[in-house]
Amino acid sequence: MALSWALAALSLLPLLDAQSPGCANLTARPITNATLEQISGKWFYIGSASRDPEFNHSARTIHAAFFYFDVNHTDDTILLREYLTIGNQCVYNSSFLNVQRENGTVSRYKFGKENFGILLLTKDPELFMLGFKLKDEQHKGLSLYTRKPEVTQEQMTVFHEALACVDLHKSEIAYTDEKKDLCGPVEKQHKEERLKEQEADTALG
Repeated sequence: MALSWALAALSLLPLLDAQSPGCANLTARPITNATLEQISGKWFYIGSASRDPEFNHSARTIHAAFFYFDVNHTDDTILLREYLTIGNQCVYNSSFLNVQRENGTVSRYKFGKENFGILLLTKDPELFMLGFKLKDEQHKGLSLYTRKPEVTQEQMTVFHEALACVDLHKSEIAYTDEKKDLCGPVEKQHKEERLKEQEADTALG
């Protein structure tokens, strides 16, 4: 799964060259409560550009994808709930990310190893990016996530500039298509189940 694999494969992203015009809008800063609130909630996976063969194969099998970040300020964790349309079915996954506030990193364990990555935020609170293995010419990549499935021209420009910053090209992007989403019914079912659980908890309380 492209999102899962990208998050699992994240390597520590170096600070981007502030002198490069293409990197001017990118920031890598310590994670605060405000940062966690900004990335909390529902996001759409728009696309990725990557040199990694395994990542590319996985990314191109995903027709549409959206996910939720449920943050826990006390434990500094993020519950990732993702809905992926692969082929003619919806695939649901959930996992936890750990937050390292001072370093501005998030991490997750995969195959017994903790992999780190830095959240790439811009002036636009409606998007963020994830970079991985950017020092590795054969495997580096960058992914784009937005609040809405319809990406504005300005948002796409930000992504294209970021790609140029890390020496990737927009022709390498594998896009998703929200019109092909099959996970709406599953998401609705999960929402109804959580609502019933909340009502039951309220009744018991």
